[in-house]
Amino acid sequence: MLFFSKKKPLLKDLIPDNHIDIHSHLLPGIDDGARNFEETLSMTRALQSFGITQFITTPHIIQHVWDNTHEQIQNNRNSTLLELQKNNIQIPFKAAAEYLMDDQFVKLFESHDLLTLKDNYVLVEMSYINAPIQLYSILFDLQVAGYIPVLAHPERYLFYHKNPSEFEKLKKAGCKFQLNLLAVTGYYGKEVTLIAEEILKKGLYDFVGSDAHHKNHIAAFEQKVKIKDTAPLKEIIANNQIFKLD
Repeated sequence: MLFFSKKKPLLKDLIPDNHIDIHSHLLPGIDDGARNFEETLSMTRALQSFGITQFITTPHIIQHVWDNTHEQIQNNRNSTLLELQKNNIQIPFKAAAEYLMDDQFVKLFESHDLLTLKDNYVLVEMSYINAPIQLYSILFDLQVAGYIPVLAHPERYLFYHKNPSEFEKLKKAGCKFQLNLLAVTGYYGKEVTLIAEEILKKGLYDFVGSDAHHKNHIAAFEQKVKIKDTAPLKEIIANNQIFKLD
C-alpha cells in the first residue's frame, strides 16, 4: 500500500490577500536593510506580489551601530513614500522602529514617545549574544510607560533554546511574540525552525513579520514550509490585521 505525505506549501502561498507586514527594513540607506531606493522598490514590489498591501517598516535603533533618530526615520519614510508614488506604488507605508533593549532604550522611552507599530505596540529586540541583564526591569518599565512590547523573532535567540521555559516567562512578563516568517522555511537553520515550531505548538506567538532586509530574504518566500502543522501559523498571520492602518 502506498502512503502519500501531504505536500508542503510554499511560504508565499500562506500569505493572504491584504496582509500587513509589521517588520521589515525597507527604508533605504538607514540600517542593514535596503542600501538604496532601487532595492527598496524591488523588495516592496516583490512583497506586494505575495499579497502584502500595507507596510509598517522598522529600521533598527541600536546605540553606536544604527543611531537613527525618530526624525531621521520619519524624514526617510516621507521621501521614500514620495518615490514609491512616482513609481505607481500607492500603498499605506508607515515607519516605526525596531528597538534594541538596552540602557539607551530606557532613556529614550522615558523621555520621548516611541515610534510604534500602531497605538502603543512597540517592536523590541535583544542582542543575539545574550539577554540584557535588566531585561525584566526594562519590560516592566516599558509597560508602566504605557507600551506593549512586541518581541521580534524570539526563535532566533539561541541562548534560550536549551531553556525554553524562558519563553513562557517572557509571555507572563507581558511580551507579545512576533515570528519571523522565514524561520519556518529553514532559512535561519534547522534548530531555529524546530524552536519556532515548538513555540507555535504552545500558542505563544501573536504576530508575524517578514523581517525583509535584502533579495535573499525575498527569495526565501519561494521555499517550502518545513513545519508539520501550518494551522497555528495561519492563525497568527491573520492576527496581523489588528495593525491595519486607518
